[in-house]
Order: sequence, then structure tokens, then C-alpha cells
Amino acid sequence: MTNQVKIFDTTLRDGEQALPASLSAKEKLQIALALERLGVDVIEAGFPVSSPGDFKSVEMIAREVKNSTVCGLSRALPADIDACGQALKVAEQFRIHTFIATSDIHVNSKLKKSQDDIVEMAVAAVKHARNYTNDVEFSCEDAGRTHIDYLCRMVEAAIAAGATTVNIPDTVGYTTPTEFGGIIKSLFDRVPNIDQAIISVHCHNDLGLAVANSLAAVEQGARQVECTLNGIGERAGNAALEEIAMILQTRKDMLGLTTNINSSEISRSSKLVSQLCNMPIQSNKAIVGSNAFSHSSGIHQDGVLKSQNTYEIMTPESVGINKNNLNLTSRSGRHVIKHRLTELGYTSADYDLEAIYEAFLQLADKKGQVYDYDLEALLFFDKQKHDHAYYQLEYLQATSGREIVPSATVKLTIGGDSVTRASTGNGPVDAAYKAIMEMVGHDNIDVVDFKLDSKGEGADALAQVSVIAEYRGRRFHGIGLATDIVEAGVKALIYVLNNTHLADQIDLQRHQQDRIAGV
Repeated sequence: MTNQVKIFDTTLRDGEQALPASLSAKEKLQIALALERLGVDVIEAGFPVSSPGDFKSVEMIAREVKNSTVCGLSRALPADIDACGQALKVAEQFRIHTFIATSDIHVNSKLKKSQDDIVEMAVAAVKHARNYTNDVEFSCEDAGRTHIDYLCRMVEAAIAAGATTVNIPDTVGYTTPTEFGGIIKSLFDRVPNIDQAIISVHCHNDLGLAVANSLAAVEQGARQVECTLNGIGERAGNAALEEIAMILQTRKDMLGLTTNINSSEISRSSKLVSQLCNMPIQSNKAIVGSNAFSHSSGIHQDGVLKSQNTYEIMTPESVGINKNNLNLTSRSGRHVIKHRLTELGYTSADYDLEAIYEAFLQLADKKGQVYDYDLEALLFFDKQKHDHAYYQLEYLQATSGREIVPSATVKLTIGGDSVTRASTGNGPVDAAYKAIMEMVGHDNIDVVDFKLDSKGEGADALAQVSVIAEYRGRRFHGIGLATDIVEAGVKALIYVLNNTHLADQIDLQRHQQDRIAGV
């Protein structure tokens, strides 16, 4: 049996479907490219049949990602599998992942079919998927609550039909490590053709055991773990990729297992997912939390100063955390900015130096000193800019005070035309938002959440605003960054507007295609 454990990341599928607002196709591509740099073996890019937008984002990721296998999810239905095949056919290497529930609870209550029917559907789905690719994964949904005899039967049938990977999910996070490890051991002991496929596991964290259950399965022979960055996902989430990877790396002496994960990319990838998904990381989160490498106790501090490994079983640098801050000023040139970004792990392909340098100078003039975390924030938000965005901010002036009516004047470029409006409101942000809504003519966008956070330290830290807005039955997430809170809020709303515009364009294309097809 191989000593390498494949890492199957489902941040863009299981993780994304649990978010308060959908990611745009461009945001999903950013995460996919980060996962590729991280060394993820398989990227589950989405559920192509679920919507035109998801189909297009899966197709875009399949076209751009070269070093990881791109995967699409499908139910055990021909139309779902066909959608996967069509979306993924542009990829250099791809996988179709089809599933059906196998527990009595799901088979009887949800599917209302017999166990024989389910086996027949599973076999047919795997065979249909093999028409598109030899890389087919089959999942027994709710395997953790499936009778072991029936589970063995399903696994054997799926492998015989052509599944090269069989996934055993603890879909509702019900099992304990001893129990789940026992399920995997039973499969290896009882399924005669199990050596013809890789056994995978997909554990949920409802009881806080997703990582422990995954590790127990690996110890019993599973060689693929399905996980997400920061452990995001349905309900309490999934097994956290960063924890799985660092357990296998840190305890290689005991487990003797390896992965292809480039651990120095973990911190950067984690931050990207947290930002784009609008899901803050708890400070005490293992590996990537802000306190993960902090020491408050005097005894701990003294020990670390004498020998770092007294209280650190891994180094911050091993997961890509650079502890040294570099102070930069408006007198710093492009060369030092490029050098510092290289030191932080970014390549010239990750950013536009001229755009970053211009933003850096503006920030340096306002703050005086710029730090590593400022540079990373500027880089992140440079990557969020929409190429040829339909809505662009040209000018903003806001006024507020104790005895004056808050007001704002905003000038936007809308589809190439400049439009200016002024308005009053309950505060400067409200006034600016009212002015923008008057310009764009949207009366069906409802801002349902507005969060303010600081990026960096001190009173001159950058302000980050995260906005969630409802539009035509969907939720969109926007983020804005500036030293001024009002400007950050306006940028966040414009980000939302550009995403709604893209969504409208996708819907329009779909309607036109349907009309041409005579649907």
C-alpha cells in the first residue's frame, strides 16, 4: 500500500454551499489557483448541474488549473453526470464524482427506494461517468450510518462498475474515531476487490471529530482525505485541510505517511479563503489562528527564547507565517516592494507591480509606515479588482458631524459613462449608499449585513468592510479596503454591484441559448 495520502479539497463545493453569500466565478478561480499552489491533488470545483453560474465557474477552473485534478460533483443521475462531463472536458485531467445515499434513514425516508434499486443506480452512474473519464469517484452518502453488510456490497459493486476511488463519508459527523476506523478496517477485510480502488473519507465536524475520524481512517488504510481550508462547510464544517496536512507532516515519524501539500502556502491560502468567503478565523484555530504561534505565559516565553521547540511542535515559517515585519515608507521604491513580496512568498505572476506600487504610495502617504500585513492586504484587494468592471468609483466626498446632516457625493463610471449623485442619510455610509442606488437604478438590492474590521494594527490600520446583499433571491458578498471607513464601505457595495451585473449577464446568456434551442 502506498504511503502517500491524496488531499481532495472541497472548499469550492461543500465549503461554498454553506456560505451566507455565493462566490463569483472569479473568486472561485482565485481559490482554485491557491489550492493548486498549495499542492492539492484533487480540487472539487463545484456542482455543475446546480446552476449556469456554477457550470461556468467549474469550466473556468477546469481550463485554468494544470497541476491538480479538477473534479465535479453529480448525483447518480445521467443529466448530472453529463453536466460534469461537459464542464470538465476542457481540463488536462479531471474526475467525475457521483454519489447516492446508502443508509436506511436516507434510502427509506429520502429516496423511497429499495436497497437493490440503489445498487443498480450506483452501478449505472459509475458506468455512465466512465464514458467521459477513467477517473471516477463514487460516494456512499451517510456511510457512517450504513449497515456494514450493505456498505460492503455497495463498495464492491461500485469498484466492479469502474470506480477508481470510493468515498466513505461520515456525512452527519455521527461516528467516533474508533467506530469510523473500524468501518474502514471492515471494508479492507471484507471487500474482495478493494485493492482496485483508492478508499477516501469525507468527515463532517458536527461532534468536533472530523479530523480525528479522518486520521483514524488513514491509519486503517484510507489513502484520500476530503477536506476544506479552515474546515468550512455544511453545518459545523468539514475536516480542516491544514490540520490534516500538518498532522501527517509533523507526526511522519509515527504515521510514516506523506502528502503533496506545500505547507508554506497554508497561511496564505487560509487567509484568502477567509477573506473571500467572509468567514473570520477564530483566534485559537489550530495551525492558522492568530494565536496558534503566540505565547503569553512567562514560562512559555522563557522556554521559546531558549529553544523554540520547547513549546512549538512546528515553526510558523513551516506554514508560511513570516514573523518579521518590514517598515516601508513613501520613499521606498518598486524594487524593495517586489523584493518584500517575494520574501512573503508571492511571485510576479501574483500581482501587477505598478498597480500595487501606486496603491502602496497612496497608503504610505496616509499612514507614514507600511507593514507586511499592509502589503498583503493591498495585494489581496488588487486581485479583487474587476477587469473592465461595469461599475467603477471615480470620486467620493462624505460629510458627517454632530449637528450637521450626513451627506455624500459619489461619482461612478457605469458602463463607461460618468454619473454623479449626492444624497443625505442617517450617516455618511448610508448617504453614499443612497446616492449609489439612485445612480444604478436598483430598487431590488437589499443590504442585509455590514461588517467593519481592521486589517493591521493601531489607529491607522486599514479598514475592511464586508457587505452581504440580497438580489433576485440570491446573496452576494462584497469587500472593500481603505484607510477611510466610508470609502471601504462604498468599495464593498460596488464590488457587490459588479457581481450582480455579472450574474445578470450569465442569466441573459442562458435565456438566449434556451431561446435559440427552442426551450
